[in-house]
Formats: sequence, structure tokens, C-alpha cells
Amino acid sequence: MKRVVVTGLGAVTPVGNDVSTFWNGLLSGSCGIGPITKFDTTDYKVKIAAEVKGFDPLQYMEKPEARKQDLFSQYAVAAAVQAMKDSGLSTGAAGDANGAETTKASVMPERLGVYIGSGTGGMATFLTEAEKLFHSGPRRISPFFIPMMIGNMATGNVAIRFGAQGPSLPVVTACATSTNAIGEAYRAIKYGYADAIIAGGTEATIVPLAVAGFTSCMALTSRNQPESASIPFDRRRDGFVMGEGAGILILEEYEHALARGAKIYAEVVGYGNTCDAHHMTAPHPEGLCAARAIALAMAEAGIAWEGARIAAQRNGAEQGFGAESAAPIEAASVYLNAHGTSTPLNDKTETKAIKAAFGEENAHKIHVSSTKSMTGHMLGAAGAVEAIATVLALKEGAVPPTIGYEEADPECDLDITPNHSVTAVLKLGVSTSLGFGGHNACLAFRSL
Repeated sequence: MKRVVVTGLGAVTPVGNDVSTFWNGLLSGSCGIGPITKFDTTDYKVKIAAEVKGFDPLQYMEKPEARKQDLFSQYAVAAAVQAMKDSGLSTGAAGDANGAETTKASVMPERLGVYIGSGTGGMATFLTEAEKLFHSGPRRISPFFIPMMIGNMATGNVAIRFGAQGPSLPVVTACATSTNAIGEAYRAIKYGYADAIIAGGTEATIVPLAVAGFTSCMALTSRNQPESASIPFDRRRDGFVMGEGAGILILEEYEHALARGAKIYAEVVGYGNTCDAHHMTAPHPEGLCAARAIALAMAEAGIAWEGARIAAQRNGAEQGFGAESAAPIEAASVYLNAHGTSTPLNDKTETKAIKAAFGEENAHKIHVSSTKSMTGHMLGAAGAVEAIATVLALKEGAVPPTIGYEEADPECDLDITPNHSVTAVLKLGVSTSLGFGGHNACLAFRSL
């Protein structure tokens, strides 16, 4: 089996439209939440969101191309362009008789894949074209409606942009979408199906219909005060704040990256994927399957803690999944970027899941934070953006904070890095995502 590393990052977020601005914003505790500007909220109970600010698609594509893409796809292309530039990868010429790469930094098109997910796809396009239908009839519908709206087109457009002819898979698992996309990309490279994959997620759902829908299902906070709206693990929490944007990671086979002298951020060492099979929107109250997703990722990473052993046994595998030679990890050198949505149910059940996976003693020693306190909940893009934060925390030795924290909740009693970032020597980074439908996903990264 192959080793897999991260060699490029790209981000479009409510706290910055590139990785450097995003990361500095997280460390400084910048709040990306504010009044909704995309539509008139007069009749809406919820009036705030974490919008992307100042995004210009023409920095990444020509105007005719931009006009044929929904915003969710534009965000994905922008983040992918950043990530590919950061990685230094280029696409070699197809059809070489010997399968040789054309340059040291290139990857053959058939060995480059794209795994980019979106929870809702082209929601803005869907709403615009539906209004046309209702007001002007079917002949006014754009010929680009379907290719702009369908959820796979972020993957498709990025593949077209970079000539990626390898494995292509848009994942849809609600709020776990991009964590699953990255995890499945990791497996594809690990088992030899690709040399590199452009992986992540994207979302652009701050539109009237989506805000009204999430409000009606009681998911969003009713506190229209940006600084105290997304407050994960705080006793006052009452719902999440909708966010938007995209996050992309370039995953690459380790030897391939070494051969071209690539910059390596971290190694992907574990992935867990489970389902609660419990309720359409509510997590399992004990967080059992979320715990198992975390434990599976740790077991694959070679972590011999109790939760990892239980996960391995339940899956009929030896503890470690072939990573027995991995160096031991102390709890104080672990950073966990929590799903941390600021909903009453998620945060307390996720706390239970973390304790079950790490063990009570270790769970209180690890560094935890929820960057959703700054970015809001970016839905299908959340996992990818949070994976980027996890990788950078490992590389930079800094834990981003959970901002807005004031009132302790005894059911959420972990070290959540309240209000201010901290420095730490980190060896293992864990990122969790939990989605409607009971989807649980977890990624583990190791510093090199």
C-alpha cells in the first residue's frame, strides 16, 4: 500500500479568499459572520450568515466560462487553482508510449483524479431558473441550467481545467461531504488507483430558499448577533450559522511527491467512515458511531489507544491496519478540529464521541477547537476547510481558537481552546465531520 501526503492547499472562505489570509484569520480569531447581503432578509427570522467577501471569479477564469458556472463551482475552481499552484504539479502529456512523465513536476492525466463534493450543488441556479419558470414559462429556462445546477459539476469543471482523466468522484454526504471526499481520495491513492487527486468540497447556499429551509428545520441560530451566534460548546448555543466557500487539498503518493521535490505539509494516515443509522437530522444521542469513525481513523494511523483497539476489533482487523511501526503519540500532541456546529445536540454528543474514541483521560489532554465559530458552517465545504486548518496546525505548531466562548457547559467539558490560539508541539491532527443522515467521517494527519 502507498503512503499519501498533502502537497497543496487552496481555500475560499468567509475569513479569507486564500490559504494565508484564511489561516491568519483563524489564528487571530477573526469572525467571518455578518448580516446577509445576498438578499433582502426583511421577512426572514435569520438575518446573518458567514458570506465569502470580495470574491472575483475572473481572477481564475474568463468571463464566458464564469457565466456557465454556478457560484459553488466557481469557488471550487478558484480553490483548486490555488492548490495546484501551491503544489507545483502540472499535467504531463497523455499517450506517451513508455508512460513516462514529461517533466519532473508533472503527473500523467490518467493518474490525476478529482474528488470534490457539494452538499447541495447549484442552489442559486436552481432558484433563479425556478423563478423564471413560474413567471415566464418553460421557454425562458437557460440551456445551461442543468450543467450549472448538478452537484458533480465542480468536480467536472476542475477536471476539465487541469486535464485530470483519472478517478473522478463527487461525494454527497451532507455536512460530512468533503471529509468523505478527501478520505476516499486518500484510499484511491493508497491502493494505487492514482498518483495525485484534487480533493475537497464546495458550497454556495446562502440563498433565500436554503436559509428559509434550514430555519424551518430548526437548524440555524435565531441569535442575529454575529459575535455571539456561532458559539460551539458554549451553554448558550442554539443553532449553526450558514457559511459558504471551498477548500481543496492536493493529495499525492509519497514517492511521487519525493521524486519531484514537492513541499509536503503532512501525511494522511487515517480515515474513518460510519453511519448512525438513527435519524434523518439528529445525531445518535450517545455518539457511538461518530466515536467509531474517529477510532477507525486512529487505528489506521497506528494509535494504540483503547478506542482504536475497539474499532479495529469491530472491523475484523488487526490493531494498526499495517501501521504498527508508527511512533507513539502522546495526547498532548494531538489537535482535533471538531465538527462543533454550535447546535445543542451536536456539541454534547460529539463530546461523548471524542471521549469514547480517545478515552476519558486522553480526551481531556488533547487540543480541541471548532473553527466554525469563525467560518460558520460551510456545509459540504466544511470538512475540507477544516482539514486545511488541521494540516496547518500541525505544520505551524499552532491551535486555532473557538471564539465567542463565554459560558461553560458541563456536557462539553473538553479543552476547546477558548477565544485565543495557543502554540503547541503537534504530531497528530484529527478532523471530524458529522452530517444529516447520520454520516460520520474522520481524517487523521501526521506531521513529517
